[in-house]
Amino acid sequence: MSSLYLITGFLGAGKTTFLKNMVRCFPGRKLALIVNEFGREGVDGALLSKLGVAMTEIDNGSIFCSCRLDQFESALAGTLAQGPDVILVEASGLADPTSVRKVLDQPARFPGLVYAGAICLVDAGQFHKVFATTRVCALQLAVSDLVLINKTDLAAPEAVARVRAEVLAQRPGCQVHETTFGQLEASWLSALSAPPARTSAAVPHVKDITLQKFTLVLDEILSAAALESLLSLFAGDTYRIKGFAPLAEGLFLVDCVGPQIQLTPWPGMAPNPGRLSVLFGNGQNARRSVQAAIDRRSGLHIE
Repeated sequence: MSSLYLITGFLGAGKTTFLKNMVRCFPGRKLALIVNEFGREGVDGALLSKLGVAMTEIDNGSIFCSCRLDQFESALAGTLAQGPDVILVEASGLADPTSVRKVLDQPARFPGLVYAGAICLVDAGQFHKVFATTRVCALQLAVSDLVLINKTDLAAPEAVARVRAEVLAQRPGCQVHETTFGQLEASWLSALSAPPARTSAAVPHVKDITLQKFTLVLDEILSAAALESLLSLFAGDTYRIKGFAPLAEGLFLVDCVGPQIQLTPWPGMAPNPGRLSVLFGNGQNARRSVQAAIDRRSGLHIE
């Protein structure tokens, strides 16, 4: 038997860091990862590659959307054939996972698979912004069996309390815990019972048209300070900017959540260096802000 856990959460909630911590909760057991990213650059796979766990990556779309569903089902069947004890699936931050039970409830295709439940991470500081502007945020909560309010160190206690109240309003009776740096306790997992999700069959499984993306291509080698200055011109108009950048000081992981910009030195190789995925929503001036930055400085362009 293989137990499958689904990890969801909007862009920047801390899913990848959480997944690194979650792997440690299964000592001595054979694990497998299926990692899904909405963009084409495959950043999360590179971040998780050093865990020493068998991993399959599915990029450029949500695994629960018709455009990637066949690929996910094939990847899951292939993973099951390897006989893992635990399968961890990290869904794209833009995923609508309301069809998860229908997808997994195929015993003929996925023999021995046990769905252990969905864990949703929410960013304590960004939750109200994304919940108000994106359809998928509510849908991710709707199928959750455990919700972790992450990054509580970056939000005031009263703000965290408001997030908890809103989460419980959306998912009454759900197990909710507060954490930082994606940490979790094994007892939280053992309490999962995976009750049926409170979603209506009438909810359509369609693309969230409020979400848009483009790729920002760096055409020249900048310094870390210059790139940070450049990103500060438009990061606040986006949900997420993520990718690897070859800079004068070396290769860096670029990870921005709204206006929060983080550049981290990256040892070794990385996929698609110099290509940053930019995710934003309707009403955000991301393209306009990026174009204004390009007009001020050559050496980058939008794809």
